[in-house]
Amino acid sequence: MINLDELFQDLASTRLHFWTNDLRSALERRFEDYTHGELNEWLELQQELPEITPSKFDFNGSVSIGQVSDCSDVERSLLKKLLMPLHPWRKGPFNLFGLNIDTEWRSDWKWDRLKPHISPLENRLVLDVGCGNGYHCWRMHGAGARLVIGIDPSQKFLMQFQSIKHYAGQRPVHLLPVGVEYMPEDMGKQGFDTVFSMGVLYHRKSPIEHIQHLKRLLRPGGEIVLETLVVDGDKDTVFVPSGRYAQMRNVWFLPSALALEHWLTRCGFKNVRTVDLNRTSLDEQRATEWMTFHSLADYMDPNDPLKTVEGHPGPTRAIVVAEA
Repeated sequence: MINLDELFQDLASTRLHFWTNDLRSALERRFEDYTHGELNEWLELQQELPEITPSKFDFNGSVSIGQVSDCSDVERSLLKKLLMPLHPWRKGPFNLFGLNIDTEWRSDWKWDRLKPHISPLENRLVLDVGCGNGYHCWRMHGAGARLVIGIDPSQKFLMQFQSIKHYAGQRPVHLLPVGVEYMPEDMGKQGFDTVFSMGVLYHRKSPIEHIQHLKRLLRPGGEIVLETLVVDGDKDTVFVPSGRYAQMRNVWFLPSALALEHWLTRCGFKNVRTVDLNRTSLDEQRATEWMTFHSLADYMDPNDPLKTVEGHPGPTRAIVVAEA
């Protein structure tokens, strides 16, 4: 079982303390679902991680822990051997004592695109919905957030996060292995200062309900940072794939950026603005040693780089920021 005492201690020192008992019950239910999963196997693997003391940390310009001189080549080789079975590593990159975990996504590029456009995170309570292995949570911590909580139901992503946290030490950064449905329905005035939802909206069958739920997790005046797939068009343009999109089965609604802004406005958000539009490149999402499965190149039309294999418009992502 993952030790969550540090999480509850961190919550107790914030206005989110009211959430502690309900969260503890929710996590107990969630871990019961893991009985037949691989969590215990991965927990045993984590016990084998070499004890290395980091001499430096960087969560601001990257996610880097320690440096090459902190460990021997043998220890670094063992670290790679133990972390590789947590494949596929999708979000990153990470650097542990000179070991470069070259992930499928260059998530640092997305962070560089959005950071100049959001409210400073210093001393803020931050929630990252659908955080994957928590890469961006560490960057939020590096940007000065008081407390960062990421949520993602994947066991594998949880263990990737725990492996990084093992060497990061005691810090107010936590990943909860739950979906957004485990979150309170409404946090009222005690909600988060900033809520991120990146790469989630197009997987939701009811995107408006998702946006409304995110709003209820924010304090009044709090900020939402919403990143999702979009298509070209006006405020009434929404594309609903009839089957797969880039080989993904669970893609439902791809609005235009203007339509997405319209949705947020209808849900009661203010100062809604698109701060970035970016066509995903084969350099930003690709197969690597740490993610050897098919990646974006395999999902695009080999004869038309602007279309998916199904003939749909290729992936373009928008970042929209607004205030509750």
